Amino acid sequence: MEKVLVFIDSPADSLKKTSQELLTLAQSMGQPVAAVAGDLSPAVRSELGSYGVGSIVVAADARLADFVVAPKAAFLASAATASGATVVLVENSPEGKEIAARTGIRLNAGVITDVVSVDADGTAHKSVLAGSYTTAARVSTAMTVLTVKANTVTVRAVGGGEPETVTVDVPADSFTSAARITSRTGKTASGRPELTDARVVVAGGRGVDGDFEPIELLADALGGAVGASRAATDAGWISHDAQVGQTGKTVSPELYISAGISGAIQQKAGMQTAKIIIAVNKDADSPVFEIADFGIVGDLHTVLPQAAAEIRKRQG
Repeated sequence: MEKVLVFIDSPADSLKKTSQELLTLAQSMGQPVAAVAGDLSPAVRSELGSYGVGSIVVAADARLADFVVAPKAAFLASAATASGATVVLVENSPEGKEIAARTGIRLNAGVITDVVSVDADGTAHKSVLAGSYTTAARVSTAMTVLTVKANTVTVRAVGGGEPETVTVDVPADSFTSAARITSRTGKTASGRPELTDARVVVAGGRGVDGDFEPIELLADALGGAVGASRAATDAGWISHDAQVGQTGKTVSPELYISAGISGAIQQKAGMQTAKIIIAVNKDADSPVFEIADFGIVGDLHTVLPQAAAEIRKRQG
């Protein structure tokens, strides 16, 4: 059976949803193998086993967690060689894409990014040109490296035994001139899911006029994440890590609610693969209504609190 290597980066005490999705996809493609960068806790080991992982590859060099990109790519390439994998899956984050590219160079492998689904024969599908087209691609090399968008795979654990552990060396040259993490500062917990992992995203733009409270109210009622347009982050109304769009984060939630955002092509590029899009805007001619499944012409400061209140009421 073909072995499919899944890159798991610093999993802490549990797997992220994006990692669970990659492992589920790996099950459909062959025998999942996990390459874990960073500490491997007993809880994560057990969780990996529940997704059918037969073996876990870890790095012999403990410094790996203190560096970004280059050493991780070198480790991933070594893990692929040691495990005999022919397919490598990486999450579709900016760092994940760079790791995939560097891994591809080391393995002489074809790399496909922004993947939304994979056929049984290895053909990868991706949404391009701001959602205007869907393309199919397949590498011509012996090794394939794919970065897969979040929320495109339904998570499914299959159960399994205790995975074995394989240790590989990380090439020493990968640490030379590599970017190193010198300090870490904990981010204040909001209680909301990570933007790129969330099943529901409520995003605000210029129309919030500096007040993100209606956005947060609705996001919390739906158990979702808060996003924003570049105009909102540039204005300082919310941190830049909430930006969705061509120059921000790419999200693929089941539900995306756009409030006070015009819907320019830059914003569309970041949320085009959302399953359902709802737009709220005072301007009936706003471009966002052209891509929305449902549209509400109205003031978000009135519409969103009413929606949040009704949702809370129905939740009991």
